Amino acid sequence: MSGFKISANMNVSMNEEMFASVTDPCNSTGNETYPTYLGFIGAGVSVVFYASNFIPVKKFETGDGMFFQWILCSAILLVGMVLQAIRRSTFYPIVMVGGAVWATGNVCVVPIIKTIGLGLGICIWGTFNLLAGWASGRFGWFGINAEVPGNVTFNYIGVALSASSAFIYAFIKPEIDTPKLEMTFEISGAEVEPLIPNNQADSRSASSSLYGNPSDDVIIFNKKKTGSVNQPPSLQAYNRDDETFLDRLGPIGKRVLGVVLSVVSGVFYGLMFVPAIYIKDTRPCASQNLLDYVFAHFCGIYLASTFYFLLYCAVNKNRPKIYPKVILPGIVSGVMWAVATGFWFIANSALSEPVSFPIITTVPAAIASLVWGVLVFKEIRGRRNILILLLGVLMTLSGAILAGLSKS
Repeated sequence: MSGFKISANMNVSMNEEMFASVTDPCNSTGNETYPTYLGFIGAGVSVVFYASNFIPVKKFETGDGMFFQWILCSAILLVGMVLQAIRRSTFYPIVMVGGAVWATGNVCVVPIIKTIGLGLGICIWGTFNLLAGWASGRFGWFGINAEVPGNVTFNYIGVALSASSAFIYAFIKPEIDTPKLEMTFEISGAEVEPLIPNNQADSRSASSSLYGNPSDDVIIFNKKKTGSVNQPPSLQAYNRDDETFLDRLGPIGKRVLGVVLSVVSGVFYGLMFVPAIYIKDTRPCASQNLLDYVFAHFCGIYLASTFYFLLYCAVNKNRPKIYPKVILPGIVSGVMWAVATGFWFIANSALSEPVSFPIITTVPAAIASLVWGVLVFKEIRGRRNILILLLGVLMTLSGAILAGLSKS
């Protein structure tokens, strides 16, 4: 009789489990949540890696940036593949839209630098990155759930300080040594002859732009010094082809284009998480752990960057500018960026976007300026620049601390 009771109890237990699996199809999905302290750790890792991920390519010429961004995004995809092999997450194609949005904003960076410079560009796109990401999470744009911080006043003040600090950094005037680009051209014997100096004065002029023996069939010259009067026709044609429509714009046209692209880039950066959060908030049984959407996000980045690179090759008539020396540094930079973004997904899960965005979008600039700009590369010098930097760092850290305190 007792055996019958045990058997009956086992049957009831099995039936309850089966009923639970039918009524709750999300029962087996990985919906682990992260504690708040892990969110701050993730934000800290993101800050450090974002502040340093371009250091490996600092001493290398990247040209127009199209080849470099493709190498960078290829490394990002590799990191995503490793993460997917570990987690085996459900793949939602719509999440790739977020990656494509980020890649589109990233392609705008090189034209921004060429039109208005890096300082003003970072100021504008950093501010709009912060505001777009914070507002989309705080007010629930594009169908995602609004996330209200525990202390709204602290959060608003933190966002205001963080956004204002970006404008402070724009007044810093760093002293940056532009990397020299060495390029090799093969020319015919007829084109070599005019480059051979006929007297001592010509010899001094030629030595400033040529390396090695001028009579060789391979000439290595400094791209920054191509104004030789005896330049062969092939090099003159190359220099004409190297000119882009950005070089032909006037000062006003460059400034308008640079500002517009900076705004677009910043908004795209700030909205890159929206598709993943939308799936998490609206799709039944979708994982509540944003780390499960990283692979799809990285796939979108790679596909979009590949499309832009192929389009770039087509526009340039299958003559893209390739920089072999940037391949390995670009891969390292891409891995560092991917790690930083992965931890940003964790920070968003644990802290919410209104809390994580003011921290992660502004603190890397403070670290990069203070550690790399002042202490390591000594690009930021002078009393005026140092005082401006310290003011910006103080505002950034105050904003980040207030944003963090607004969580509770």
